[in-house]
Formats: sequence, C-alpha cells, structure tokens
Amino acid sequence: MDSILSFFEQTDPILGALIATTFTWLVTAAGASLVFLFKNLSRSWLDGMLGFTGGVMIAASYWSLLAPSIEMSESMGLPGWLPPAIGFGAGALFIYMLDQFVPHLHINFDPKQGEGVQTQWRRTTLLILAITLHNIPEGLAVGVLFGGVAAGIPEATIGGAVALAIGIGLQNFPEGIAVSFPLRRQGVSRRRSFWYGQLSAIVEPIAGVIGAAAVLWMQPVLPYALAFAAGAMIYVVIEEVVPETQQDRFTDVATLGFIGGFIVMMILDVALG
Repeated sequence: MDSILSFFEQTDPILGALIATTFTWLVTAAGASLVFLFKNLSRSWLDGMLGFTGGVMIAASYWSLLAPSIEMSESMGLPGWLPPAIGFGAGALFIYMLDQFVPHLHINFDPKQGEGVQTQWRRTTLLILAITLHNIPEGLAVGVLFGGVAAGIPEATIGGAVALAIGIGLQNFPEGIAVSFPLRRQGVSRRRSFWYGQLSAIVEPIAGVIGAAAVLWMQPVLPYALAFAAGAMIYVVIEEVVPETQQDRFTDVATLGFIGGFIVMMILDVALG
C-alpha cells in the first residue's frame, strides 16, 4: 500500500484522478464479466450487493467528503456548516435535475416505472442510463479529492483519495453485475450484456478528470465541491439504491449488505485517510 501511495504522490493530480477512476471503471467491467461464467444470479445476492453499494456510498459521503469539507471551511475562516450545506444541497439538486430530464429505469423496477422524460427507448438503454447517472458523483468525488491534494489542502490527503477510489471500486463490482445479469435475463447476449455493464461506468474517468481540474483551477471551491459530491451520492442512495433493494423479500439481506459496505468504507478511510 505504501508503494501505491508513493506512486500517486509523485503523479500529476489530473493523471492520478484519471488512473484512479479508470481503476473503478475496470472493477465495474470485472463485475460485468461474471455474465460469461454464470447464467443467472440469485436475487438475494443481487440485493445484498446493492445494499453493500449503498453502505459504501453513505460512509464515503461522510468520512471522505463531508468531514474534510467541514474542516476546510473552518480553516478558511468560514462557518464550518456553510460551504458543506451549500455544496450538499447543490449536489442533490444536480442529480435531481438529471433525474427529471434523463430517461432511465432502475434495475428492479417494471418498465412502466421509468423516470425522466417519456421516451420509446429500449429497456436496455434506460437501465444503462440509470447506472450512468449513479456513477457521475462517484467519479467526481475521487477527482475532487485528488485535486485537493495537489492544491496542498491539509485536510485532503493522498491516503484519503486512494481509500475513496478503492471503496468506489469495491462497490462498482456489484454494479457491473447489477447491469449485466438483468440484461442477460432479458435475452441480451453475454457479450452485449458485458459491454453494456462496463459501459455504464465509463463516465467515472471523465467526471474524475473534470473534478480534479476544477479544484486546481479554483481552489476556494474545494469544500463546496466535496460536499457537492456527497450530496449527489446521498441522493443516489436514497432515490435509487435503497428502493431497488426493497422490491423483493430479501430486505434483511440488503440491510446486512449495507452495514457491511459501511464498515468496509469506514475502515478504509480511517486507516488510510
């Protein structure tokens, strides 16, 4: 782990953000690739893994994003609550607006429950768009932290940025599964199911580079940007991830998965950050 931290310390922050978010994208592809090995995946496993995803995102939102945002705000002489509150609300509103206008369909929902602008697009496309919306704040969060490290902000550490990338990567594995297997059940070929599963996370490297660059160019926005990513992630968990795990009888499994994901991300951030 020390060698990994040393590598990122010596790497250009924008390149570091690109590498870290490319890793999270590849983990999504690894999850999607299981469609080549298995014909189906039990609903209990899927709900448990989605719960794990939610736990990681909630823990990361606080330890990796909101807590540093509060500390930075105070060190800048601002009320500790002001930039986090503004950024958090803006992040949630950003995803809300995307949610209203981008057609998409959550994984375990009936096609009639599609959201966004009404369209005749295929269910496959709507599923991919739902996960893509999910991944925007994740890539942004990693990029913003790398930008903060490069800007020399004491509260932003390379360990924290790497811990967040690892945590996001871990929860991206079940996301790849969550896209590829439902598509396979609908009759989509294994190759196309894998392709669409990994494609859903391609937005993460893009968002990561944008986040890192934005902080480097406008350092005072960092506490707002961290809280923005946190607000976007929390919105996704409450509006998308949690409801998806409550559509069947495995709610207890999903809850235990959530607790497990929260613990794993908390340990990563506290140990490395």
